[in-house]
Amino acid sequence: MNPNADRAPGLVATLLARGAPTTTVFLAARGVGRLTRADLREALDAWTAALDRAGLPPGGRVAVVVDDPLVLAAVHLAVMGAGRCSVPLDPGAPGPELRRGLRRCGAGVLVADDEAAARVPELPRARPDRRGLPGVVPAPCGTLVPGGPVAPLAGAGATLLSTSGSTGEPKGVLLDEERLVHVARAVVGHLELTPDDRGLTPLPLFHVNAQVVGLLATLHAGSSLVLDRRFHRSDFWACARAHDVTWINVVPAILTVLARQEDPPRLPPRLRLVRSASAPLPVAVREAVAARTGVPVLESYGMTEAASQITAVPLHEPCPPGSVGRPAGAEVAVRGPDGAAAAVGVRGRVWIRGAGVVAGYEGGRAAERFDDAGWLDSGDVGHLDDAGFLHLAGRDDDVINRGGELLHPREVEEVLLADSRVAEAVVVGLPHDVLGAVPVACVRTVGSASGDDLAAELDARCRAQLARWKCPVQVVVLDDLPRGSTGKVRRADVRELVAPAP
Repeated sequence: MNPNADRAPGLVATLLARGAPTTTVFLAARGVGRLTRADLREALDAWTAALDRAGLPPGGRVAVVVDDPLVLAAVHLAVMGAGRCSVPLDPGAPGPELRRGLRRCGAGVLVADDEAAARVPELPRARPDRRGLPGVVPAPCGTLVPGGPVAPLAGAGATLLSTSGSTGEPKGVLLDEERLVHVARAVVGHLELTPDDRGLTPLPLFHVNAQVVGLLATLHAGSSLVLDRRFHRSDFWACARAHDVTWINVVPAILTVLARQEDPPRLPPRLRLVRSASAPLPVAVREAVAARTGVPVLESYGMTEAASQITAVPLHEPCPPGSVGRPAGAEVAVRGPDGAAAAVGVRGRVWIRGAGVVAGYEGGRAAERFDDAGWLDSGDVGHLDDAGFLHLAGRDDDVINRGGELLHPREVEEVLLADSRVAEAVVVGLPHDVLGAVPVACVRTVGSASGDDLAAELDARCRAQLARWKCPVQVVVLDDLPRGSTGKVRRADVRELVAPAP
């Protein structure tokens, strides 16, 4: 019996049903692989039938561990279109981490490519073909979690993701298709995407940005998207030209590399914008990329809990330096310590609300972060200016209390990043017997720049441009910085790295 027989198509299934069958939707950045509308619909039909045969109920969870971005896109969208919950996991994770992720997510079915399957050989799985069509889908994998799979949703398509964990332990975030499509629609409106557009993203599809801003926004706009497994600095612009892309979706770490390449880029002739997300974009990098490309660089601010986008820099309007734009599909408020709205220009906690924002976390609401009116405490600190632009100072738990003075790391990081030899900068607080905490700066350099001389010069730069109490007590030059699976720097690990031995 088909549990979906009497159920109307959901939002993702409706998006997949749009458009001419022969229209190309997703393309491989390298090689000739592509997915048409017909391919996606065939994958939807096949996965729906296979999951029905496996007895996975509507809303049941499907863990997807696939490296090929075209196959992952097809499986992920087909699972949601079939009214189930897709749980994409990092395909590069080692076996023990995969097992932990599978136990946490409570999946009823595991979809794994051969490489991932080899790391968890004891589990039954389905292996998709080139277009994301299933091989043999097993019966529900009740052994993945004690007591069997978690209770499913009512039947809406959804995805279960983890927060980035850049400041602590990741949390599970369950996003239904109404939230996902709401934000995808807002992205299409903000970027003014049309069927003539073609995007490029090298971001991982197990992260909310690439799923919503990439896959779902592309489907909603009727446009196309080039998917790359990862960023390749040597031929990034050549790849963009070869595919005639009109917009690019990347993160600040990639833009930092592009801003500091020695040779002027040969750009795609139709390129009209670059979008940045997932982490703060240094002002110097934004200005450099805009100057090199001649197109707007649109910084955005988002969270997994908000299905990605919260604010974004306007496409046709100047944006104040350092701002992450205006609300784009969500409401934003800044509150003082007493919970009242902060005055224009006054820093406070950033709260968000909207149709894309979740009401709680997997396994618990975390009541201290949600109020009764549907607002979520983002954990970020910032202020709104008189034109409604949001300016972020950093995470609340990143603030360094140095002898009663509250230091926001981003201000110091911007000074360091303005030096052309610095690719990335992170300022963290370390305990101090007298002052409570003091700032230490860690930098990753461009090229061969390194050593004590550079650290001394960066220290002098800070002392020339910042109040004395804001200056780092030490500048540490590193080959790289600790990162999570999405490439975002993990500040908690940076603190451990530079903390003095007990």
